[in-house]
Amino acid sequence: TYVGHKRFSLEGAETLVPMLDVLLDDAAEAGIVEAVIGMAHRGRLNVLCNVVGKSYGAIFREFEGEVDPTSVQGSGDVKYHLGATGVHRGSGGRDVALTLASNPSHLEAVDPVVEGMARARQDAMGDAEHLKVLPVLIHGDGAFAGQGVVAETLNLSQLKGYRTGGTVHVVVNNQIGFTTGPRDARSSPYATDVARTVQAPIFHVNGDLPEEAVRVTRLALAFRNAFKRDVVIDLVCYRRWGHNEGDDPSYTNPRLYAKIERQRSVRKLYTEALLRRGDLSPEEAEGALRDFQERLRLAHEEVRLARAEGPVAVPADREDVEGAARPPVATAAGRDALVEVLDGLDRVPPGFTIHPKLGKQLARRRETFEGDRIDWALAEALALGTLVLDGTPVRLGGQDSGRGTFSQRHAILYDFETEAAHTPLAQLREGQAEFRVHDSLLSEFAVLGFDYGYSVARPDALVLWEAQFGDFVNGGQIVIDQFLASAEEKWGQRSGLTLLLPHGYEGQGPEHSSARIERFLQLCARGNLRVANPTTPAQYFHLLRRQALDPERKPLVVFTPKSLLRHKDAVSAAGELAGGGFREVIDDPSADPLAVTRVVLCSGKVAYDLEAHRRERDAAAVALVRVEQLYPWPGSRLAEVLRRYPGLADVVWAQEEPRNMGAWSFVAERAAPQIPVGVPLRFAGRPRNPSPATGSYRRHAAEQEALVREAMTP
Repeated sequence: TYVGHKRFSLEGAETLVPMLDVLLDDAAEAGIVEAVIGMAHRGRLNVLCNVVGKSYGAIFREFEGEVDPTSVQGSGDVKYHLGATGVHRGSGGRDVALTLASNPSHLEAVDPVVEGMARARQDAMGDAEHLKVLPVLIHGDGAFAGQGVVAETLNLSQLKGYRTGGTVHVVVNNQIGFTTGPRDARSSPYATDVARTVQAPIFHVNGDLPEEAVRVTRLALAFRNAFKRDVVIDLVCYRRWGHNEGDDPSYTNPRLYAKIERQRSVRKLYTEALLRRGDLSPEEAEGALRDFQERLRLAHEEVRLARAEGPVAVPADREDVEGAARPPVATAAGRDALVEVLDGLDRVPPGFTIHPKLGKQLARRRETFEGDRIDWALAEALALGTLVLDGTPVRLGGQDSGRGTFSQRHAILYDFETEAAHTPLAQLREGQAEFRVHDSLLSEFAVLGFDYGYSVARPDALVLWEAQFGDFVNGGQIVIDQFLASAEEKWGQRSGLTLLLPHGYEGQGPEHSSARIERFLQLCARGNLRVANPTTPAQYFHLLRRQALDPERKPLVVFTPKSLLRHKDAVSAAGELAGGGFREVIDDPSADPLAVTRVVLCSGKVAYDLEAHRRERDAAAVALVRVEQLYPWPGSRLAEVLRRYPGLADVVWAQEEPRNMGAWSFVAERAAPQIPVGVPLRFAGRPRNPSPATGSYRRHAAEQEALVREAMTP
């Protein structure tokens, strides 16, 4: 009916539907109360309709070009990417709640997201045995063999911080990719061989034999429930049409498609089998087909008659739609709560032996707290500790996040004699919210996807993912582009995930300097993200607490420091944590407004280099203003600060990154309206470069000195 519309049909693999039906039936009987399903586009509309329960009318409306206003608030997405929720009514009388996760065209990208959603629901239920929520992943043969995230996700399956009690994988093996056959799609004999790495049993079954496929499905779920491990069903079938119905597959695979054209459909083959056995009469078979076609016709007619006509509104491109003005969130924590966390950090189990080097470092925490010289690591621990005391669950994961890449955090302590683990923030007080910290496998894509999914399904928790170095986040760029930045706009799917990305130029070379600020800022629009580059421990403390306590859930990207973790000036007083809040812009407290002719705007660690230069040169004509939040752009606050300087002659944006990177391109457009008319805005930083930083420390130091001098010299 809808000629020219893309449709990725299940024809040739229709057996998938009864397989899912019996899978959910048996799951209900086993006490599973919820299933989270992830799949790509092949057969998705069929599963949405016949398994999840989306109505024919809703699907027809999407083909008519209408977007359901109750399901999405933004620009929407194509119909074969949309998720849905429903309920499976089990034949035994028990129900299973269903979630089909929204997904992009990036095949298999949804896999770790589904696992994270399932684990979040298990944790929220207190389901430590992973018995009540079932993850189901439906794959294509080409993607299962070809996409690296499949192996990453399988490798999550038995890890303490990421296990979900086993996933049922179904590979819809239609023996061809878009146009690529098996000889060019993989080097392994079977598309499913990657699952052998985790010793998952793999069942190969003929899709033309529905009863055999159902029997295998029951066996697969029984294995999963008994052993809490992944299991794979390889549904060997075919794809009747091209990649989509507008494609002609005979251009590239003429012999295969000549054979498929002669192949009788699964429905016809099974109908004939039932007729031969006497389980169905010819009249019943014809009646069932007529009944189904009539249901489709009536639903389609109803939608066509009710089709809305009229102009389509195009959203405006304005700062006021980007979430710049938000009501303040109270983030201060009372001194008593801070002391309670500090006391808890000092407690260890009886007989616990702390590493001899670490003992002195931990003992200094109380000294720095009482001396009003709180560093970054302690400010973070106090922020997370006060949150769990107040009832907000916290999950922190990433490569080496327990200790911290720079040996600064030590959220998990290990007995020096026995290696027994102790997590102080998880045991501050009876009845506190849970605190979980997990060292992840060496993956960005799968782990970031998992934590994104976790944050979607657990909006009550502060979920943090930390990169070992900030630039490693580009290993998870698909998750950032397709989920983190755009999911709310496309699918109405909200996340409060926080990314901690170590960033700063200390001469460590191009791979350990930049967390790619420019890439995140390029993705910012319509208030979709929060992006911050804080300069003090107190700012970091309030930022984390604001992220947890703000009722509006948005992803937060924090560019965290490396050298500032132990910088003598990067400290805060306890009173700054017990009072105040996060400041989007920090004015220069030492500047004389009447003497200032130049304002240098900056963000992050470079502020300390600029301040050191000013102390050495006594540059009283220069004020240093720190932009702590880059997005949403704090325009009104910046304008308020600049009005304090009546003799302003020029404004400089100073950054460590090359001119074609960092925040400059973003700031140049955003800051112009706040700067007085006639006052120029100039750039001070490294020249344009395809590489983020030099590999030579001497050259790094010379570049750093040059950009600081350029910024500070009128």
